[in-house]
Amino acid sequence: MVFKKAYGTETADVLAPVSETAAAEVCNLITAHGTFIAGNIYYLYDIGVVFVAAHGYFDPLTEYGALLANDILRRMDMPFTDRATIVSAIGHHDESTGGAVDIVSAAMIIADKTDVRRSRVRSRDKSTYDIHDWVNYAVTEANLKINREKSQIALELKIDEKICTMYEYFDIFLGRMQMCRHGAELFGAKFKLTANGSKVL
Repeated sequence: MVFKKAYGTETADVLAPVSETAAAEVCNLITAHGTFIAGNIYYLYDIGVVFVAAHGYFDPLTEYGALLANDILRRMDMPFTDRATIVSAIGHHDESTGGAVDIVSAAMIIADKTDVRRSRVRSRDKSTYDIHDWVNYAVTEANLKINREKSQIALELKIDEKICTMYEYFDIFLGRMQMCRHGAELFGAKFKLTANGSKVL
């Protein structure tokens, strides 16, 4: 089964098939309720960016996001166990400090870290691009494939190497791909990465 990255939609809309399939298709470890929780995390997962806008802070973005999400969900009277699952996933999704701690956070991490695509670059002024912008802009196609029989989650990328070299891609994304590999392991699956037809992870 293939889920082409939706270039015209936000990452939030991509998570639902990722989390549901990684669970139901690969190893059937996540419940329908768990899938629902995972699918809704994406509407809060980067809420910590409000601190960037308001105060110029960047780190610890995920920790701020977890605190904000906890307060919002508590006021909504969400059951504690569900709130704890969501807050934990948000707080652990940054590659510099986090990692998957359960299958819900694993599904979220896989969806987040495999979301590399040209349409993520909003600015048309290329003189303002940083290395993250150039790497995303260079990805002309991205497919996330779930193979239940092989217990495998695979990301296939097409990268315009005139824009971004493989070295530059891995300089930015190697840590993220390693997080995906660990997340896949929580499903009893292997994570594979292919770039321009060559297996790289």
